Amino acid sequence: MSSTNELNDLKTRLSQAGVTLNEPATPATLETPWFVRALQAFSGWLAALFLLGFIAMGVVFVVESTAASMGLGLAMIGAAYGLFRRARSDVLEHLALAVSLAGQLLIAWAAVAFWHESAYLFWSLLGLQSVLALIMPSLVHRAFSALAASLALYMALALHAMAPMASGMVLLALTLLWLNEFRWPGRIRDVQAWGYGLLIGLLVMQGLAHSGQPLAFWFETHTINAFAWTAPWLSAVLVALSLAVLLCTTFQSQTHWGLYLSSVVVLLISFYTPGVGEGVVLLLLGFAMGHRLVMGLGVFSLLMGIGSYYYWLDATLLTKALTLMMLGGLLLALRWLWWRWLMAAKPTAKGVAHEP
Repeated sequence: MSSTNELNDLKTRLSQAGVTLNEPATPATLETPWFVRALQAFSGWLAALFLLGFIAMGVVFVVESTAASMGLGLAMIGAAYGLFRRARSDVLEHLALAVSLAGQLLIAWAAVAFWHESAYLFWSLLGLQSVLALIMPSLVHRAFSALAASLALYMALALHAMAPMASGMVLLALTLLWLNEFRWPGRIRDVQAWGYGLLIGLLVMQGLAHSGQPLAFWFETHTINAFAWTAPWLSAVLVALSLAVLLCTTFQSQTHWGLYLSSVVVLLISFYTPGVGEGVVLLLLGFAMGHRLVMGLGVFSLLMGIGSYYYWLDATLLTKALTLMMLGGLLLALRWLWWRWLMAAKPTAKGVAHEP
């Protein structure tokens, strides 16, 4: 009792002295342990599977009708949106995610029946996933939709024999997205979800390029494109543009010829070894943001690009070793130039800051 009186007396004296106390309006909430959330997510998926199985038993005829599949798919996505809006637990959230995925599969089934072996199929799926990434009130769903949109873009361009452009376009979008992470304070989590989805999609594309097997190998027909030879160059230009945007945004008050030289160097590297250029940009992007996960995935992307170049290069081991040595020396020289430029720019910046 005496401690309570002393506390109240202390608060009164601080208030009289003009010291304001900012007490939380609501008590702090305890975080749910990860294993409890994992169990809730498993329960949500299990409930969703039973629910979808029960629905499938009664609506088997839906898959035989394009209009019925499209209508039921849209209805299930709408129901998932309503569940996401009302979800207050992981069970309902994952149940809504499963319902949404089932609805998307029904819409994709209808699109396949309508646009069989056509690029319009994947352009339509790209539009659908882009809309879902924007409107769905779930971070997991936004990340999945961003991933699905990047893969749909890859498939659409692959059918036009322009698959290498997809990774460059996704890298540029990823760079612009992460650099503007804090531009919209109310949507920071959404931007992060989109960024993670695009980042995973970019790594999947690099894995497909490393395996040498495109994702659209089961399609028998491909659109004849007279500009297919420009795809590697356009992809390299997009990678170099991503690096230029990153450097210009990071060093807004400083311009140097090294910025333009590094973009040209990455342009040449990306033409012959696309994965290396993309890995360099991801690594620098993570370093500029102080984001360890992006930096680590950038290192993984860089190693995967070097590995794919080494194993798929049609040359002798000596030629491969000499080429890698030249690339390594070039990158080390570029790092030394950047370091020297930064050391020379620091005294100038301090001098300007202390001017009256």
